[in-house]
Amino acid sequence: MLDILEFPDPRLRTKAKPVGVFDQALQDLIDAMFATMYAAPGIGLAATQVNVHKQLLVADVSEEKNQPLVLINPKILSREGSQVYQEGCLSVPGIFADVERADRIVVEALDRHGQPLAFAADGLQAVCIQHEMDHLIGKLFVDYLSPLKRELVRKKLEKAHRASA
Repeated sequence: MLDILEFPDPRLRTKAKPVGVFDQALQDLIDAMFATMYAAPGIGLAATQVNVHKQLLVADVSEEKNQPLVLINPKILSREGSQVYQEGCLSVPGIFADVERADRIVVEALDRHGQPLAFAADGLQAVCIQHEMDHLIGKLFVDYLSPLKRELVRKKLEKAHRASA
């Protein structure tokens, strides 16, 4: 299991670098990220959240947790519509807030073996991919909140950290 960084850890603000090497270490990282995400439990995890600053994310929005998705060096080619979803984040435990995102996206990326893939996503999958891609540029869902709400979240999490220390 990997340790998940928690807001306001400054490492969550690091911009991820493109992945260029598809070796066994990358495969092991991907497997560890899936294990960590499923155990958390979550539906998505970006490498930035586990203090690996590479453009890599894993996701699985299926009910049965049997549709793992790996996106390496992802890019959103188009966005359509908008939807508001109540989002949470493994790096911001216990906090949920409404965030507006595109309803439908077209994504291009590499799979875990470096093979290109492109597909359209909508609904929860589109939200999840946009959320995780934000992590790769050092952005968190709390950044969509007002400064006051963001500060309240930060204080709440710091208090929880002190209580568990």
